[in-house]
Amino acid sequence: MWVTAVAAGAFETVLAVGRMLAGGSGSAGEVAVGLAVRLPVFTAALLVARQMRRGRGWARIALALGLGVLGTASMVIQPIQALAQGRSLSWELAQAGPMDLAFAASRILHVCSVLTAVVLMFLPAANAYFRTGRARRALVRDTADVPSATGS
Repeated sequence: MWVTAVAAGAFETVLAVGRMLAGGSGSAGEVAVGLAVRLPVFTAALLVARQMRRGRGWARIALALGLGVLGTASMVIQPIQALAQGRSLSWELAQAGPMDLAFAASRILHVCSVLTAVVLMFLPAANAYFRTGRARRALVRDTADVPSATGS
């Protein structure tokens, strides 16, 4: 699910850059700044998800807090602000063009992927997986500390 979330985020980035360039609303500097923020976040998310897949508990917590909480908040704040200003979903849909609808579909997939990933990371089976990973790493550590039978 984390890979799906990152892919949706990357797709949103492509759409946003395309919209800025097509509409002439963004300078090269603004595009560069946007990419300079997003690309490291996407890369870090994939690297941390890889560590989580290896059973690292710290990675699970980092993903839950970093992307699950902060990332989700950053994705839903704009729609919440629009609703708070009195705009309705039906009004937004009536004003939306194909690019807006593609972006909205990608954003929905992105948010749903993040929320699903967070839930899946804390199910009982996942908890057992992380406990097993800790135990396996402790066993390897303990085994490395035992002198060999050959005395070397």
